[in-house]
Amino acid sequence: MVSGLLFLFYTYLESRWIKINEFDFISHHVPTEFHRLKIVFISDIHHGPYFSIKRVAKLVKSINEINPDLVIFGGDYVHRDAKYIKPVFDELSKINSSIGMYGVLGNHDYWEGRVETEKCMQNANIQDIVNKSKWIKHQHDSIKIGGVGDLCEDIQLIDSTIQDVNISNFCLLVSHNPGYSEQISSNKIDLILSGHTHGGQISLFGFFSPILPSKYGQKYGYGLKKMEKFSIYITSGIGTITPPLRFFMRPEIVLINLIKAEKK
Repeated sequence: MVSGLLFLFYTYLESRWIKINEFDFISHHVPTEFHRLKIVFISDIHHGPYFSIKRVAKLVKSINEINPDLVIFGGDYVHRDAKYIKPVFDELSKINSSIGMYGVLGNHDYWEGRVETEKCMQNANIQDIVNKSKWIKHQHDSIKIGGVGDLCEDIQLIDSTIQDVNISNFCLLVSHNPGYSEQISSNKIDLILSGHTHGGQISLFGFFSPILPSKYGQKYGYGLKKMEKFSIYITSGIGTITPPLRFFMRPEIVLINLIKAEKK
């Protein structure tokens, strides 16, 4: 009985214990002017009954302390009710980034209100890249960032992202659901950023998650995966769905440092 209560207490605390997970992404395709550019990626905030607006404000403060160049959102901003949409974006609008903010929608955003979400994204200066893309310019160089619609609730149009990209360009794709990567045959994408799985929320000491919302099992559960044609990072996310607990799968702010690979 006592051990069970201690377990529940710890899993509740861990769900609120956000870490900053920093890693270098090294590629010959990273332009010189983008060397050491800081990208913050967050997904699955799920503002709602289990993630208060005060916690969103604290999240924004943590992101601003990183001083990111670019901020990318992977969707699922709210949970359970459309009334949470405007407040979460009011807070996210306070994020400072020197280059800009970009995001896609997750399945919960379609369920709770796609039109309202898109409107609030625009008001928060977050550029909607669902089935759209943009060349991001910095100094004299540029990289391509694009996104696709949610795998379960929308269509996925990748042509906008890759049609004007050549093999030497750095190209980043945002897909809420990592399972979409199974459909990608192009070799023009360097890195895919995804969320959705929460890493299962409950894991066996970080090695195995008994429940994952993916038909591919552990393949796209959590972390950086190097595939044949691209790499994909699946974040554990920020918030939770029911139950609002985590075990050895802490919520995270992902900080990606773009690094230009040295010529051999």
